[in-house]
Amino acid sequence: MKAAAESPNVALRLGHWATKSPKRVAVVSGRESLSFLALDEGCARLGAGLESVGISRGTRVAMMVPPGIDFFAVAFALFRIGAVPILIDPGLGFGGLGRCLAEAGPEAFIGSPKAHLARWLGGWGRPTLKVLVSCGAPWPGAHSGARLARVGAGSLRAPVLPEPGETAAILFTSGSTGAPKGAVYTHEMFSAQVELLEKAFAIEPGEVSVPTFPLFGLFDVALGMTAVLPRMDYTRPAAVDPREIVGAVQSHQATQLFGSPALLDAVGRFGEEHGVRLPSLKRVISAGAPVPPRTLKRFAGLLRDEAEIFTPYGATEALPVAVIGSKEIIDETAAGSEEGLGACVGRVVPGLEVHVIRIGDVPIKSWSHDLLAAEGEIGEIVVKGPVVSARYEARPADTALAKIAGRDGAVYHRMGDLGSRDGLGRLWFCGRKSHRVRTSQGTLYTIPCEGVFNANPKVRRTALVGVGAPGAQIPVLCVELEPEFRRHRVAVREELFALASRHEHTRAIETILFHDAFPVDIRHNAKIFREKLAAWAARRL
Repeated sequence: MKAAAESPNVALRLGHWATKSPKRVAVVSGRESLSFLALDEGCARLGAGLESVGISRGTRVAMMVPPGIDFFAVAFALFRIGAVPILIDPGLGFGGLGRCLAEAGPEAFIGSPKAHLARWLGGWGRPTLKVLVSCGAPWPGAHSGARLARVGAGSLRAPVLPEPGETAAILFTSGSTGAPKGAVYTHEMFSAQVELLEKAFAIEPGEVSVPTFPLFGLFDVALGMTAVLPRMDYTRPAAVDPREIVGAVQSHQATQLFGSPALLDAVGRFGEEHGVRLPSLKRVISAGAPVPPRTLKRFAGLLRDEAEIFTPYGATEALPVAVIGSKEIIDETAAGSEEGLGACVGRVVPGLEVHVIRIGDVPIKSWSHDLLAAEGEIGEIVVKGPVVSARYEARPADTALAKIAGRDGAVYHRMGDLGSRDGLGRLWFCGRKSHRVRTSQGTLYTIPCEGVFNANPKVRRTALVGVGAPGAQIPVLCVELEPEFRRHRVAVREELFALASRHEHTRAIETILFHDAFPVDIRHNAKIFREKLAAWAARRL
């Protein structure tokens, strides 16, 4: 891997595997598959074709290609020529996509006919777009992606070697706690992420992965793995047909599965009910929100004893930050979560620097150790390292609020998350800073409070929200029950009040409301939209 790692351009990693293992399969999507050599050569041809119509180094390209072989081909082709893909989760909806594209100012648009129709109806990118490319069926006024690949066959060039700090991509956050923001990625960031993921999970080339989040599939290929794309709606992982995931893992003898907590919950329940076993899996990786211990226990029952479920902590702006495995959670930290310590997200990934600073809601211009919270105190998590994005696109106010300048020119990213460190150096997640409930008697933190109530097996999940003005908020516990207990709300409410009375930090919660299905984020279907729940609770009260 040394040759590939010498340049931060991730496209060189694909070329490395095309040379070392040309016949090995890189991507499987339905009945289609491509070897590493075929994918690399196809990306080279497509890249040359894109350059022939004006998409070149530095060109901003809105990329709305559905998960499949075309997604991999277009992404690596853009990296190869040094263009800047703009990746926006389609689940943001019609208006959200338009707002993100307006901020990013794309000069080119590559997408499916469906994406082009939405672009045309919404007028997306109209002031800046100069080049249109259609993947799949043709679209009026757009170049054909397949034709560009044929045109570029005679003018292949080596991948671009980016300058230090050169922009590689703009990735929009899920917007689960506010407006989606475009995190600016450099080529060095992508390269560092690949290397940290490889080391953190002991990934070996030749493994087979089932990624249920398309961007993670790009990492799989860059690491020399075969990415098998299951048949599913990638914007609704909670609604996945578990048989599709089980079938993909079993038929390809996959060694790795990546999925959101909601997907693991769905597949785990199905597997437990039908006696499913997934012995080929060495590891399962889940991100997007804390994974409940009972979900880990249920899914672990499908795996062989040596296999583990990892729950890396991070965000679009910094990933991975910390890692913990299911065995440590089940055997050690789950009990602490039930007592109100929060969710343990493990130890910091080597190569990163993580601090906990005092909670504040105003920008911090420069880093100082005077910012640090007291030992064991809950504060805001701050990260420094090679995987940290330095700014948001076209959002100077958000950049100022989230970034702290270091003396060495590095950037400290304020995660917007609250947490603490324990005596073993592990990081505990205590919820989003914007979600803390500030009452007249003090501040309540969401995850430590919810962990107490989530210990009740009749509860699927809970969400603590505040109603009223900060400083005088009423704490309200919203509860989503397991389906079979929804008729027993009166009894469950009494059980939850009994749990609240046993812990000092939950005794102030005197209002419990039941909700049939929490609103959740569009990317992972796991982050709870607490702002919407707070508005709902206010109406109920």
